[in-house]
Amino acid sequence: MRWEKLGRLFCPMGDVEWMRSHATMPMAEHISGNVFKIYFGSRDALQRSHTSYVVIDLSAPSRILELARSPVLVPGILGEFDDSGALASWLTVVGPTRYLYYVGWNLGVTVPFRNSVGLATATSEGSFSRFAAGPLVDRSMTEPHFVGSCCVLNEAGLWHMWYVSCVGWTQMADGPQHRYHIKYASSDDGINWRRNGRVAIDFASEQEYAISRPAVMRDGALWRMWYSCRGDRYRIGYAESGDGLNWSRLDHAVGIASSASGWDSEMIEYPFVFDHGGQRYMLYNGNGYGKTGFGLAALV
Repeated sequence: MRWEKLGRLFCPMGDVEWMRSHATMPMAEHISGNVFKIYFGSRDALQRSHTSYVVIDLSAPSRILELARSPVLVPGILGEFDDSGALASWLTVVGPTRYLYYVGWNLGVTVPFRNSVGLATATSEGSFSRFAAGPLVDRSMTEPHFVGSCCVLNEAGLWHMWYVSCVGWTQMADGPQHRYHIKYASSDDGINWRRNGRVAIDFASEQEYAISRPAVMRDGALWRMWYSCRGDRYRIGYAESGDGLNWSRLDHAVGIASSASGWDSEMIEYPFVFDHGGQRYMLYNGNGYGKTGFGLAALV
């Protein structure tokens, strides 16, 4: 693969209360023609995550057609699993219903944060509302730390989820450091999930401590996954599978890397890959985990 970077599309200006900074984990929803709504996570002055969006036309993607006037999702009620932030992770459309899976998180005390997976739903043209006050997927007897960003696909009635699973924290000189990789779960309804501990993408070495934001696509009999992985800094990885369960990491073949200078020169992460008009595109973040906005690349 080889990806051609088409430039940075959006970065918050800091003039909106709930969008002071960041445009994290961009994700595309097709509206009509070449027009797409790009969801992302923004932060307010208290660093709480909100879900927002911009609307673009892929024929001229650097021009913003619309910027959200209000958040799609806001932090939850005090004490709930998402009272520190509600960050969209994946949108799955089945029939008339749109399922927006999101990362809800709380600030921690002994560790910086705790994540869970929540759900908001909407009709084809309606606004999203929380499916429940609590999370769909949370820490458990066998996953005691946290779960996070996910990709959800519905294939012939079977729901597949690839999600971040934290395996532990290590106390470092500058504070606790998490260690997480990507696991797999299945469901019959997209609500109740079966988890048996199956690892989809595991650590490549002891130095690698974070694998996140899976983006899975089915190409005929082949399953493809893009994700973020890091030791010293984030980069984008790639894997292939014949069944969506057993994966081979092929990071060397991903075909996209940090730039020599500019907004994505220090790191590159949180890919979202989609097809339109016979072309494959990738949305992604650069420096600062979305603080410098998000960009677009095309497969050539």
